[in-house]
Amino acid sequence: MARDAKQNGRPQRADREESELVEKLVAINRVAKVVKGGKNFSFSAIVVVGDGKGRVGHGTGKSREVPEAIQKATEQAKRYMVRIPLREGRTLHHDVTASFGAGKVHMRAAVPGTGIIAGGPMRAVCEALGIQDVVSKSIGSSNPHNMVRATFKALQMISAPRAVAARRGKKVGELVGRRSAGEA
Repeated sequence: MARDAKQNGRPQRADREESELVEKLVAINRVAKVVKGGKNFSFSAIVVVGDGKGRVGHGTGKSREVPEAIQKATEQAKRYMVRIPLREGRTLHHDVTASFGAGKVHMRAAVPGTGIIAGGPMRAVCEALGIQDVVSKSIGSSNPHNMVRATFKALQMISAPRAVAARRGKKVGELVGRRSAGEA
């Protein structure tokens, strides 16, 4: 009986955590494998999962049925979630540029009220992550796989001032020092 209570307690907590996750379907693609007897069709899906508070992950899934492909992609995305530092929980700490394959992305921090200015796959990643204000541009390829991977690469390059200060052995105020009127 104690064992049942222990098992019942765990899935409830896991269900609560999973219900708070935001799942965004980025793309579904029908792919064909040519074999001796003809073509075997299946579906490929890209999904982005985030908690809206700085954790996000992406995954791909492939199956003969669309719902199965989406489920596989969602499970993979949940498995490979990463934490991204956000300024005030709404925007990036600094501008960042990254590329993956032929896809290149440029993301800039924005003032409150700007909203998410991003297209397609980048918008899905930003919404799942919990970014509220960002200006971004995708350059080159519009392939959803490359765009999602480039966006993740850019987000993982972001470092919080606190982490940089700790790494350099300084105080945050020394790095982000406020300029007085006399210095400008």
